[in-house]
Amino acid sequence: MRSGRFLLVTAFLLIAAGFCWADAPSDLAKENAKLKQRVDRLEKEMDELKRIVLKQSTKQLPKTTPAPEPQKTIIPKLTDQDMQKILAMVQQDMQDKIPVWSGLDIQVYGYIKLDASYDTSRTTTGNFIKWVDSDTTRQNDNEFNMTANQTRLGFKITGPDDGELKTSGRVEIDFEEGGAENKARIMMRHAYMKLDWPKERFSIIAGQTSDVISPLNPYTLNYSVLWWNGNIGYRRPQIRFTKSYAVNQDLDLKFEAALARTIGRSDDDFPGSESGEDSGMPGFQGRVSATFPLLDYKPTTLGVSGHWAKEELEDSPNEKNFDSWSLNLDLTQPINDWLTIKGECFTGENLNAYLGGIGQGVRDTDSSSAVNYDREIGSKGGWIAASIGPCEKWSFNIGAGVEDVEAGDVTAGDRILNRAVFGNVIYALNKNTQIGFELSQWHTERKGEGNADNLRGQMSFIYKF
Repeated sequence: MRSGRFLLVTAFLLIAAGFCWADAPSDLAKENAKLKQRVDRLEKEMDELKRIVLKQSTKQLPKTTPAPEPQKTIIPKLTDQDMQKILAMVQQDMQDKIPVWSGLDIQVYGYIKLDASYDTSRTTTGNFIKWVDSDTTRQNDNEFNMTANQTRLGFKITGPDDGELKTSGRVEIDFEEGGAENKARIMMRHAYMKLDWPKERFSIIAGQTSDVISPLNPYTLNYSVLWWNGNIGYRRPQIRFTKSYAVNQDLDLKFEAALARTIGRSDDDFPGSESGEDSGMPGFQGRVSATFPLLDYKPTTLGVSGHWAKEELEDSPNEKNFDSWSLNLDLTQPINDWLTIKGECFTGENLNAYLGGIGQGVRDTDSSSAVNYDREIGSKGGWIAASIGPCEKWSFNIGAGVEDVEAGDVTAGDRILNRAVFGNVIYALNKNTQIGFELSQWHTERKGEGNADNLRGQMSFIYKF
């Protein structure tokens, strides 16, 4: 009985294998037939193109050949019928091709960047600077850093466009998320789609991108573009609406509003809780800007922006709600073809999630292991920078920023002042390759402690694509 079952199973497997073996040559035969058909079609199209060109060239040749003369290149003139045939051949060939990326237009961009820096004092974080560490623990402790973490990769996606609505998207990453120095983690910078109605001058952005408030940044080689030193505003998920109006020939107004994710958790505040999520509502951001002629060279842009968000803390012995708000002013002023000045200033409270407050949002008054947050930390500050050039292959940037935290809102040892002054020079080896050097001075003060200072020299190698 067992031998009979074995023979039956063996027979079944042999039959199944026979079908598989039969299918394989059949599939290969079909594939070869398709390829042969395409090759035959391409050969016929090539013969047709040759016939058209030779026919037109023959028509252009003179009936009698005169005395030897320098031969001239004869360009055949194609009839409309010939052009239609060629167009049909090209379209048919395009239909047979499968897009490698997508049916949309995708542009890859970014740069490779190596930063090497030397600091006379220890700083947070080291690869880039937020503030100078306290001299009471690390006095005159110099350091050297080298990293490629600022290397950036992005994709711009365009289409479709029906004449009324233009659609596009953008995805961008870098490697400043942390990890070992030679094993950096990927960090999402931008990931959004955009719906644009050009005739109405109205657009919608849905996804993660930069804040509406304080939209400008100085050009620094240091990764932190004066964040925590007078420059606020970061990136977060949002739905943004933008509408522009031409008041007259000289005045253009832009209105921007966004519902944004409230991000309250940080290393310093609300450990173990997501205070923004607990609030049960999004944050609100808005900006109004005007572009108008002030100087003769290019128009001036002046903007006023602000935000409000609510955080709810449940892990504290006293459950409380905390507000986060800011009022901001930004200015872009081109002076001439080689000089542009930009700057911003702000005031607000609980700004750590917006890279303000020198990294401090609310005050903890309990010195024990428990937490007892009792008030928002207020701060104010600003920055100004000038971009000079390019002058042939050289360009220069100088600037300064400062942030001042309300001393009464923090406890002993907390940061109350942060200031930075920088200058850099960048030389373009070619249109894609740059070498830059930046020198900056940093000053941090803490409540009840002495001042901490640092001098930083940084060299960068940048390859753009």
